[in-house]
Formats: sequence, C-alpha cells, structure tokens
Amino acid sequence: MFRPKLPTMPQPTGTVTPPAVIEPTTITPGTPTTAPVPVAPAQSRPVVQLTPGTVLALVGGGTAVVLVVGAVLVSMLLAVAITGASVAVCAVVLRSLLTADAKRR
Repeated sequence: MFRPKLPTMPQPTGTVTPPAVIEPTTITPGTPTTAPVPVAPAQSRPVVQLTPGTVLALVGGGTAVVLVVGAVLVSMLLAVAITGASVAVCAVVLRSLLTADAKRR
C-alpha cells in the first residue's frame, strides 16, 4: 500500500540513428598579422550642456526623491516602534494576569 510505484522507461519509437563520428583536425600555424593602428573614435553624440533651468530641475528632482525616500523610511521606523510598544504592553498585561491568577490559588 505504501510502496511507491516507479514509472517504466518508455522505449524509443521509430528508427534510432547512431551518433556521428567527429574526426580530429590539425591546426596549422599561420603567418602573424600586424595589429591595426587604433583610430580615435569620432564623437557620436553632442556634449550635454546644463543650463540654469536644467540644473534647477535636477536639484529639485533630487530633493524630492530624497524627501520621499526619507518619509517612507521614517514611517517604516515608526511602524516598527509602534508594533514593539504594543507587544510590550501586551506582555505586561499578560504577566499581570498570570501573576494575579497565581496569587489567588
């Protein structure tokens, strides 16, 4: 009843081709070629120029990102602190209930 049933391996159907034989080849050394002289690449894109407006936008965007990430982190820290305080209060209440029950007996 509790013995596992092992599946049988299916037999291949159709014709089976034998594996192909790979013959080794010899490597003949060739004549050494000279390396081409490197050419300085041409500039493919223009240089980015920062105007006062774009600098102000970048600073404003960076400040907004920092403020949002800070607010999220502070809220997560506050949630952990509130959870810890509530667990501590529950532990004190349970302890007082258990000690009061033990004193009555």
